[in-house]
Amino acid sequence: MNVFITGASGGLGRALANECGKRGYNLFLTDINAQGLKSIQLGLERQFGVTVTTAACDLTSDESVDQLLETIDAYGIRFDMLLNVAGLDFEGGFLERARRDIIRIISLNNEATLRITHAVLSRRRENHPFYLLFTSSLASMYPMPLKATYAASKRFLLDIAVALREELKDKQVNVLALCPGGLATTREAMSGIAAQGFWGGATTNPLEHVSRQTINRLLHRGGVLVPGALNRTLTFFGKLLPRRWVAAAIYHRWNKAQKAWSPVEFSAGR
Repeated sequence: MNVFITGASGGLGRALANECGKRGYNLFLTDINAQGLKSIQLGLERQFGVTVTTAACDLTSDESVDQLLETIDAYGIRFDMLLNVAGLDFEGGFLERARRDIIRIISLNNEATLRITHAVLSRRRENHPFYLLFTSSLASMYPMPLKATYAASKRFLLDIAVALREELKDKQVNVLALCPGGLATTREAMSGIAAQGFWGGATTNPLEHVSRQTINRLLHRGGVLVPGALNRTLTFFGKLLPRRWVAAAIYHRWNKAQKAWSPVEFSAGR
C-alpha cells in the first residue's frame, strides 16, 4: 500500500503516518516544514522498517506542487491512498483578522486540497481500490461565529467528500470525511482547548485513537466519521435546532473562551 499524506509533520498527520507505518504501508509525506518531515521519516523507518519518502512543498503554490509532481512522475510512483490533512486556522473574529489571513484559510484548506487530490487521483494505481480522506472538522456541522471562515472551509470539505464518494464509487474510490472535535496537536491547540473549559476537554479526541479509527473506517466503509460519542450527540441535536439558535449558542461559548486566550494561528502543515 502506497500512502500519500499532506501536513505530515503536524500532530494528526504524524499520528496517521505512524498508524500507516504500523500496518507496513509505504509512505510519501509532504509538508511545508522540511525539518519536521526529516525527523518523522527517520523515526518511521527506524521503528517500522517501511519505505518513507518526503518532499517539502507549499500546497498553496502551483509551482511548488508541479515540482512535487515531477518528482513523483520521475520515479513512476502510483498511490493507493491519499490522506488530506494539511489545514490552517486563525483564531479571532472575522474583522479582527487581516484580509490575507482569511484568504489563506481558504487557499490551504480548500484550494490546495483540491489541487493535490486531483493530482494524486490521476496517479492512483490502476485496477486497484483507492482510499481518499478529507480532514474536515466538527466545526463543519454548524455555523460558527468567531470561526466563520474556518468552519465554512471545513463544511466545503465535508460536502465534497460526500459528493465524491458517490461520484467515484464505480472507479473503486472509497472516500471518508473525518470530522473530529478538538485535537491536542500543539501547545497552542492545548491552550485553546483548556480555555474552553469543560466543553473543550469533553469534545477533544485522542490522536492515536482517531488515527486508528480513521484508517479502519476508510478501508472498510468510508462515509462520514465523527469520533467521540459526545461529538456525535452534539451533531445530532445540532441538526434539529434552528441554525440561528446554534450560531448564537456557539458565539456565547467562543466569545468567553477567546477573551481568556490570545488569538494564534493553527496549522497542520501546507
